Order: sequence, then C-alpha cells, then structure tokens
Amino acid sequence: MAKNHDVLRKQARQLENEIDMKLVAFGKIGANGSSPIGHSSSTDTSPLLGESMFDSLSTEIEQKLDKLASINEAMAESSSAGTSTAGMHILQRHREILLSYRQEFNKISVNHTARIEREELFRGPENISKISGLNRRDMYMKESNHLNSSNALINDQINIAIETRENLLSQRHAFKRLQTRFNDISNRFPLISSLIQRINIKKKRDALIVGAVIGLCVVLLLLYAFN
Repeated sequence: MAKNHDVLRKQARQLENEIDMKLVAFGKIGANGSSPIGHSSSTDTSPLLGESMFDSLSTEIEQKLDKLASINEAMAESSSAGTSTAGMHILQRHREILLSYRQEFNKISVNHTARIEREELFRGPENISKISGLNRRDMYMKESNHLNSSNALINDQINIAIETRENLLSQRHAFKRLQTRFNDISNRFPLISSLIQRINIKKKRDALIVGAVIGLCVVLLLLYAFN
C-alpha cells in the first residue's frame, strides 16, 4: 500500500505540473484571445481561432483537474495516508494545490467571458456573431430591459417630486390666506400681535426646514438619475 501511495503521489505531482503550465497558457489566451476592435477583415477569423483554442484548453484543464481530484481521493483511501501525520500533511497540501488551481481556472474563465461580453456589445453591426455561446440579441434585449426599467423608475420619482411640489404650493397659498386673516385680526386686536409674531417666526423656521429637505431630495434624485 505504501508503494501504491508513492505512485499516486508521483502521478499527482506530474499532473500538478501539467495543470500549472496549462493554466499559464490558458490565462494568456483568455486575456488576449480576440483581436482589438477596428482590425481589418483579414484578422476577423483570429478571434474565432482564439475562442476555439480557449474552449479546447478549458476542456483539457477541466479533465486534468477532475483526474487530479480522483488521485487525491485515492491517496486519502490508501492506508499510508491515514497512519502518519506526514501523510496527512502531504494529502492536505495536494488538496490545497487542487483548490488553488480550480479557483484560478474559474477566475480566468469568468474574466474571459466578461471581456467577450464587453467586446460584443461594442462591435459594429457587421461583426454580429455568437462567441462561446453568447447571443448578441439576448445581450441587447437584457441591456434594453435594464434601461427601460431605470427610465420608468426615474419617471416615477419625477412624478412624485412634481406632486410634492404641487402640494407644497397649495399649502403655501393656504398659509398666505391664513396670514392675511391673522394680520387683519392683529390690526383689530393689538393684544395678540406678539402671538402672531411667534407664529410667523415658527413658520419661517418650518419653511427653511422644508426647503432644506426638498433640496436634499432633488440632489439625491439627480445623483440617482445620472448614476
């Protein structure tokens, strides 16, 4: 069993070296797999070639990662791996390497897919195509729905602000009418003039508070609309 465990360790190290080299190449293709926008038609096939290489290498790395996982499980089941601290430490190290490789592989794949989506959105109509299963029409529809939802939300907020403004104007006119009546009463009854002055001071303070709140709401709406 110890000999079998040594063979598995040798296979794991060899496979780890292969995966490491494949990931380096995989990262380069993922970052530079397609040509910049604006190249001539003679280079139109290079993005497709890069995508083909990327997909092929992706499948190969996935197979090697699965094989390495199987070897690690086989080492865990061997008797020598569970009878010594050193064996457990070695097995844990191989598992950490496998996890690191999987994370790097997933990171490269996600970044590559995001880059392809950005490039596809900014390509001209003559370059419309499907790359790595991405549907350009679906991406446009998704972006259009997102913009429509944002516009509808902004319109709702604007309507709310307009209604609030109309209500405030209505209240302002009502306050003016009340003030006129209070002024008439104060002219007739000088004893309550001091009370009216206090009311006016409080009203001005409330108006300042309402104005500050409205100003803050308008600023937040503008920030939301432009963002």
